[in-house]
Amino acid sequence: MGIKLTQFSHGGGCGCKMAPAVLAEILARTPLPTLPPELLVGTETSDDAAVYQLNAEQAIVATTDFFTPIVDDPRDFGRIAAANALSDVYAMGGRPLFALALVGMPLDKLPPAVIGEILGGGAEICAKAGIVVAGGHSIDVQEPIYGLVALGLVHPRQVKKNNGARAGDILILGKPLGIGILSAALKKGLLPASGYAEMLAQTTQLNTPGTALAGIDGVHAMTDVTGFGLAGHLLEICRGSGLSAEIDFAALPLIAEAERLVQEGISTGASARNWASYGEQVLLPPGAEEWQQKLITDPQTSGGLLVACAPGAVQRALAEFAREGFSPALIGRMEDGAPRLKVS
Repeated sequence: MGIKLTQFSHGGGCGCKMAPAVLAEILARTPLPTLPPELLVGTETSDDAAVYQLNAEQAIVATTDFFTPIVDDPRDFGRIAAANALSDVYAMGGRPLFALALVGMPLDKLPPAVIGEILGGGAEICAKAGIVVAGGHSIDVQEPIYGLVALGLVHPRQVKKNNGARAGDILILGKPLGIGILSAALKKGLLPASGYAEMLAQTTQLNTPGTALAGIDGVHAMTDVTGFGLAGHLLEICRGSGLSAEIDFAALPLIAEAERLVQEGISTGASARNWASYGEQVLLPPGAEEWQQKLITDPQTSGGLLVACAPGAVQRALAEFAREGFSPALIGRMEDGAPRLKVS
């Protein structure tokens, strides 16, 4: 249609999130209300979604996620944004029920056909997840914004929070890193067609293993890796669980094109903001290069599930990933100690 969506946005995908330190400062100024006992998960550990218990067998998972374009193609933008929003339901161990669309568009810049393609892409991914977009809300704004309110169900005893990790747990990462780097290259006109195809394949793959992982007792904590990067979201698990973590950089799954690009100096501004927010809690190995730091702080859009599970549950967890077409990696372990991340 001749319109490049990324020209309208100052950031893209989960890279346009507020920096972790800024968000923490804002939330610290917000008084916490008295919480009802039915609210199983709220804002206390920066988890992926709220969870509210309905009865002995059911709890509602509620989340919302939206952002500015990470790609130029409108339908691809809609698909990526919808998959990213639904990921938070899966990350809590839930099964999506339905979604509501959140739409903000510059009506003086984008024709209705383009906006329709964005919404159509989102509906396509929701159909893939077995749900419908049942409504939503739209406004006229200066930057294109699209996302979903996503609602799901989970058994109250199977909710997977980000604060339940135990010392000795093995860390599993469901998708390779590098989406933010690819998006930065795309905006600079430096991303080859093969890189774009890989970016689209990764960001539109639904994190469906989360639903099955909820039924494994040995899975102690789970989250998805998004705008704060692998290091940021793993540190949230560390803080919530009162533990430290160690990861093996050589074991990290990386998108090959992203690894090449970051070594050529391509990265996002959000990566630098992430490091400024939590870098003092990350111990890099002697001689670590800047590109390695950029990869562990790279903002992921619709990134992979990060799972902390008992050693005896690893093979079953890996089997659930494989059953849904994923190639997960064992990247490290949780350890006793003050919350921090060691990279070896």
